[in-house]
Amino acid sequence: VHVNILINTCFYLPEPKVIIVKEDSDVVLPCSLSTKENITSKQFDWKKVAQKDDCQKEVFYYNGGSNNNKNCFPGQVSHFPDELKHGNASIIIRNTKVSDSGVYTCDFPKLQPPQTFHIELVVVGAALKPSVTILTATANSALLQCEVHGNPKPKVELQDSDGNNLHAEVTQDSEREGSFYITLQTTVTKTDTYRCVATQEELKHQIYAETYVYIRGEIIPCDILIFKFFSALFICKLL
Repeated sequence: VHVNILINTCFYLPEPKVIIVKEDSDVVLPCSLSTKENITSKQFDWKKVAQKDDCQKEVFYYNGGSNNNKNCFPGQVSHFPDELKHGNASIIIRNTKVSDSGVYTCDFPKLQPPQTFHIELVVVGAALKPSVTILTATANSALLQCEVHGNPKPKVELQDSDGNNLHAEVTQDSEREGSFYITLQTTVTKTDTYRCVATQEELKHQIYAETYVYIRGEIIPCDILIFKFFSALFICKLL
């Protein structure tokens, strides 16, 4: 009697270790063998996994101590030569950019069995000061535009001088190279100082820009005109 035994072996990729850093900082991507064996004469290969709008990238290749090492980002990426004898194949990425975000693999192709480590790098960039401009203006109104970009995605609002949020149309909401680009537009009919505010709750970061809009054809109530007249007269007497 022959008995067929079916053995199902399940291979799975562990969840990558997640490292979060701020843009322009340095970060170490860890990769160490648990055996702590000397890897000075071994091979290991760092790559960045393909993203939706990109292909897989070679980052750093160590060829067992020969002169054939390949560093695709010299000056930005380097390893730790003195740590190789302790099984440490970690690399450091300097001056990180949002575009460096992604999943990286550290692969030992000739170990038995081969080993691959996965690290997810998230580089966050605080939103830069918004740009708020007057696109068009007439005697009775002005079209304002606010532009912001950053990562994580900022919440963008247009406000008047009293802090009231204005109804605005989102004309751009896109992501490029790891940053979110947001543009709002609104039409105002009142002379005032208007503010474009960008908020990133995750970073506890808020920044804004202001612009003054003068509406020539605005109808100002008589009581306000009288108030402004007497205020100006009072100031003149003081001077």
